[in-house]
Amino acid sequence: MKTNSGREYCLIVEGAYLSQSEAEHALRDPFIEEWVEETGRFRIHNLNEMEIVPGVVLGALGVEMLDEELFEIASTDPERPLTEHKARGVAEALRRHDMFDEITVEPRGAHDADAQDTDEQA
Repeated sequence: MKTNSGREYCLIVEGAYLSQSEAEHALRDPFIEEWVEETGRFRIHNLNEMEIVPGVVLGALGVEMLDEELFEIASTDPERPLTEHKARGVAEALRRHDMFDEITVEPRGAHDADAQDTDEQA
C-alpha cells in the first residue's frame, strides 16, 4: 500500500475574484471577522495566531493565481507544509464560510502538471 506521508498538499479554489489580492481577502476576511468578534480587535501579527485547523495558522497560507478565477492556496512555511489531513481541514473551514465556488485538495504541483499535459496535447 502506498502512502502520501511527507507529500505537500494545496487547495485549488475557484471564485469570482479578478486578482490574487482579492482572493487573499476572501481567504482571510471571514477568519479576521471571527477573531474580532471573539477578541474585540485585530492587528496584523494576529494572522500568525489564528488557527484555522490544528497546526495551520492563517498567516502561513498564501494564495497564487493560476488562471482566471482559479487560485492555489498553500503553506508559505517550508517547515510546516500542508499535509493531506490539514488541507482537507482547511477546505472544510473555507466551505463553511462559502467564499469560493469550488474547493479541491490536491498534491502540490499536480495542477501545474495537469495544465502542462493539456498544453502539450493541444
